[in-house]
Amino acid sequence: MEIQEISPVVIYDNACHLCAKFASTVNFFARGKIALVGHYSETGEKLRKQYLDSSATEMFWFIDGKNAYGGRAALLPLIGEILFSKKRAPIQTIVEETCDAGCKAPNAVFVRSASLFTHSKKIKIN
Repeated sequence: MEIQEISPVVIYDNACHLCAKFASTVNFFARGKIALVGHYSETGEKLRKQYLDSSATEMFWFIDGKNAYGGRAALLPLIGEILFSKKRAPIQTIVEETCDAGCKAPNAVFVRSASLFTHSKKIKIN
């Protein structure tokens, strides 16, 4: 699978209720400009193995075809893509799986938000 075929893409934790809500918000503001793929979907697993490293599931990722941005590093490129891109991506459905980790608890919002700001990574895609 070539990343240029589906980029830009956001890879998020589809086993987490809060992360699925984040992906829904991205989808709303992007209006079809960005493909959304769950970490644990078939496509997400292929993308993780092909382009990302072992820390991939610790954060969400934004891939623009040239670079993969994870966590905090993904925020500005993602916002830029939402605001300035004219490109349309194939529409991906957001599939929320069951959450066993207590993602719906109030403290989960704090933990996931803190995780967003403490994790950051950029990977160059060849």
